[in-house]
Amino acid sequence: MSLNPVPAPEIPEVTVRVARGAFPKGCLAMRVRDELGVLFQDTDFAAVFPTRGGPGLAPGMLAVVSVMQFAERLTDRQAADAVRGRIDWKYLLGMELENEGFHFSVLSGFRERLVGHGQEQVVLDRLLARLSELGFLRVGGRVRTDATHVLALVRDVNRLELCTETLRCALEALAVAAADWLRGAGIADASWQDRYGQRADSYRLPKGEQERGAFAVQVGSDGFALMETVHHPGAPNWLRQLPTVQVLRRAWIQQYHRDSGGTAGGALAGGQGPPAGQSAAGQPARPRRTLRRQARHGLGRLQGPLSETCEKDRPHLIVNVATTPAPVDDSRLVEQVHQQLQRRGAKPDEHLVDGGYTSAAIILTARTQGIDLVGPLPAASDRQSRAKEGFALTDFQIHWEEQYAVCSTGAKSRYWGNTHMDGRPRTVVIFPEWDCRTCKVRTSCTHQRLHPPPDPAPTRGTRTPPTPTRRAGHRLPAAA
Repeated sequence: MSLNPVPAPEIPEVTVRVARGAFPKGCLAMRVRDELGVLFQDTDFAAVFPTRGGPGLAPGMLAVVSVMQFAERLTDRQAADAVRGRIDWKYLLGMELENEGFHFSVLSGFRERLVGHGQEQVVLDRLLARLSELGFLRVGGRVRTDATHVLALVRDVNRLELCTETLRCALEALAVAAADWLRGAGIADASWQDRYGQRADSYRLPKGEQERGAFAVQVGSDGFALMETVHHPGAPNWLRQLPTVQVLRRAWIQQYHRDSGGTAGGALAGGQGPPAGQSAAGQPARPRRTLRRQARHGLGRLQGPLSETCEKDRPHLIVNVATTPAPVDDSRLVEQVHQQLQRRGAKPDEHLVDGGYTSAAIILTARTQGIDLVGPLPAASDRQSRAKEGFALTDFQIHWEEQYAVCSTGAKSRYWGNTHMDGRPRTVVIFPEWDCRTCKVRTSCTHQRLHPPPDPAPTRGTRTPPTPTRRAGHRLPAAA
């Protein structure tokens, strides 16, 4: 597939007339075209398409569809249906009313192509550039950043869909690999065909909360029954080694529990919540993908730090998005966010964040870049601060220029050195051991044990017994 860039088409007269008649007051898709004009050109995506091969669909059009898909929270199928059947979308895309659109799989292929070439930020870059031309975005002002769950339709399957689809994939694999055995086991009756005959989708699942809960229990019971049959001594051993069966077992360990009667619990994960992000089962069709591989495709437990302008006289705009695995520390993203904002012409004078993004070093670094980072500092993590007793770090006088510290009793440190811990610079201060040994409030400062004082020198004429030493292959003698 190659790129043959063409200018964005003008809106056909028939499409304009029908759309205006159907929406006399306008709608979101029509306002986007009227107010913002053509957002993306095919040449914006030249880096992700080869120069040779058959012609593909216009990437500028697919980018607009992806933006509207996100805005209206549509699946790929629904977005493709909207292109095919909705007049307002045809108006936005400049299509003839007879245009049949494209297959829904094109959208996922377009996203994978962007991610594979590292161009996933192009859509946001071009949109912000257009908004800057219209005067909605400027350098300076105020921006706020906070992390949330990934807000995208390329997301992890929700928990009930995950369990249902995992069981369906395991049944299909067993039906292909051992159809006679599955038929002879007699566990799948006609109701299983109704529940697992088609791909799991939120539109086919029960709508009410109670109905969904009952359906979740039924799926859990069916999964336990299938695993018991597969692991029965009379079943072929190789069945339990099928990848989909392994995923089924791992997903049920994470998502279900059994009560005293041996049936599936009434709530997914037994009320314990979903598993940790690094160990959660991914999509059943891709069992070998780890979290970091899934992160490239929007799968797994992820977080999405969003940066938004928050000025009173201008609309609030999302100016930066960074998708990272959930365990990643927020403070590691501050420098990256500032670089992206400066590149997009949205560098703020004031950046509002929460405590996860701040530290003394990060605040000082931001000031050198002309950004005032505003947010609460993380609470002290030392034992004294947590227990609210004893001497904490704030009780010490730090003399940075002279490079020494003074404790609450007046003792002065004897060593000041710089080192690195966890990849970050740290300053280490050591106080004289003789001062700490005789200090009456030492336990309020530290619980670290001091080395025992040296033994007095032996008097002349006495013989000090040798101290047992440990050598390779020998043990110290046991105490009498």
